[in-house]
Amino acid sequence: MEAALGLLRRMPPKQSETALSALLSLIPQHSSDLLSQVDLPLQVLRDIESGKDFILCEYNRDADSYRSPWSNKYLPPLEDALYPSSELRKLEVEANDIFAIYRDQYYEGGISSVYMWEDDNEGFVACFLIKKDGSKSGHGRRGCLEEGAWDAIHVIQVGPEEEGMAHYCLTSTIMLSLATDDESSGKFGLSGSIRRQMKMDLAVAEGHLCNMGRMIEELEGKLRNSLDQVYFGKTREMVCTLRPPAEIVQMRLPDT
Repeated sequence: MEAALGLLRRMPPKQSETALSALLSLIPQHSSDLLSQVDLPLQVLRDIESGKDFILCEYNRDADSYRSPWSNKYLPPLEDALYPSSELRKLEVEANDIFAIYRDQYYEGGISSVYMWEDDNEGFVACFLIKKDGSKSGHGRRGCLEEGAWDAIHVIQVGPEEEGMAHYCLTSTIMLSLATDDESSGKFGLSGSIRRQMKMDLAVAEGHLCNMGRMIEELEGKLRNSLDQVYFGKTREMVCTLRPPAEIVQMRLPDT
């Protein structure tokens, strides 16, 4: 099991679904553990009733159907499906509206979805998802990426309120993949994923959404910085070492 998880962590996000399928065939006895611990690139489905797209994941899935956060209905329709309580559903609707603003401010487009459900500890769990297509044909496109995808998964466990305080445990995963194919950069691909966790005890006077929003904003900022330093920074260093820019090469040439 540890070897399987280690292999999946080293696979490019675009190939993680194929690798997971192969591992499920090899070690079916660990299928439940693999499916619960492995994050795959997010998929999108259209909610015809609301006219909006929503993100598919294990957190809004029941059998082979997925619940839309906009209409609160499963697609395709499913009998005896699981739904959040009316109070939690109200919080979920508010979270989707607020998170859409966050997505537009930080990502200039993309798709977001928020799902909530009760847990066994008298608290609840919330999942905040963002998917951004950064390719030439993507919404809010910039640059000249042939392919580009940013998938963000934020899962927060909220404990029951005690004396005006609540315990929050946030687990965030970012999956990034990009590829270029033009005359200036040639063919180039970069992909990877990163996961971090944050735990805090916060007062609930301002509401759970304020606390969860601050934690997501803080941790996502740290993840973006890590990606910039680890993936882009190290890649830039290696490329410049192997293929230094022309002006640097010219400076190193001896005078003739």
